[in-house]
Amino acid sequence: MSNSAKTAKKKFFNLHFTVTVSISLVLFLIGFIALLLMVGKDVSNYVKENVNMSVVLEDSISPANRFALEKAVKAMPATKSYDYISKDQALKDHIRDLGENPQDFLGYNPLLASYEIKLKSDYANPDSASKMETQLKQFLGVKQVMYQKDIVHLVNNNIQKTGFILSGVALILLFVSIVLLNNTIRISIYSKRFLINTMKLVGAKAWFIRRPFILKSLLNGLTAALLALVMLTGAVYYLQYEIGATFNLYRLDVLVIVGGLVILFALIITFFASLFAVNRYIRMRTDSYYFV
Repeated sequence: MSNSAKTAKKKFFNLHFTVTVSISLVLFLIGFIALLLMVGKDVSNYVKENVNMSVVLEDSISPANRFALEKAVKAMPATKSYDYISKDQALKDHIRDLGENPQDFLGYNPLLASYEIKLKSDYANPDSASKMETQLKQFLGVKQVMYQKDIVHLVNNNIQKTGFILSGVALILLFVSIVLLNNTIRISIYSKRFLINTMKLVGAKAWFIRRPFILKSLLNGLTAALLALVMLTGAVYYLQYEIGATFNLYRLDVLVIVGGLVILFALIITFFASLFAVNRYIRMRTDSYYFV
C-alpha cells in the first residue's frame, strides 16, 4: 500500500472517529437534559411534599372529636401522610431538639398534642393549603392550624421559575445540538462529494447513491448513541453517589425513557441530516463540486 493510500485511509479513520465522538457528545448532552427534566419533577415533588401543616389540639378535646378529626384528615385528598404527636411525645421532641425541659421550671407540660400532616405535591400551593386550613378549623377541639405560608409561596414560585428556566435552556441546547449534529454529518459527506459525482456519472440512481451514506450515518448514530449511554450511565452513577438516598436515580422507567430518546434522536437526526446532505450533492452540477 502506497504512502498516499495510507494517509488517505488514516484521514478517513480520523474523520469517522471525530464524527462519531462529536455525535456522542451531543447525544450525551441531550440525554442529560432529558434526565434533568425528568428528575426535576421528582425534586419538585420532594420539596413540596415536605411542606408540613400542624393541627394543634386543645387539651380538652374529647376522644370522639379527635377520632372524627383524624378520620377527616385521613380522607382529605391533599393528605399524603400524617402523624399524631401526643403531649408526651411533643415534650420528648422538645427536650431532644433544645436540650431543656420546660416542665422542670413550669411544673407542667405546656406543649399541646397535634397532627403533623404532609401534603401531596399537587396540593402544596397557597390556595389548596388555605382551603384545607379552613376545613380543619371547623372541627371541635382544634386550637390552631399552622403552616409556613411564606414558604409555600416561595417554594411554588421558585419551582415554577426554575422549570421555565430549565425548559428554556433545554430548548436552546436542543437547537444547538441539532445544528451541530447536522453540520458534523454534512462535513463527513462533504469529503465524499466527488465519489457521489462519480456514481452520478456512471448512471447510478439517486436511491442507490443515498443508501450507503444513510446506512453508514445510521450506524455511526447508533454507535454514538451507545457511547453516549455509557457516559450517561457514569454520570447517573456519580450523581447518585453524591446525593445519597435522598433521590433514587436508578429508576427503570426514567432510564428506559432517556435511553430510548437518545437512540431515537440519534437515528432520526443522522437519517435526515445524511439524506439532505447527499441530496444536495446529487442535485449539484459537476462543475459546482469545486466551489463548495
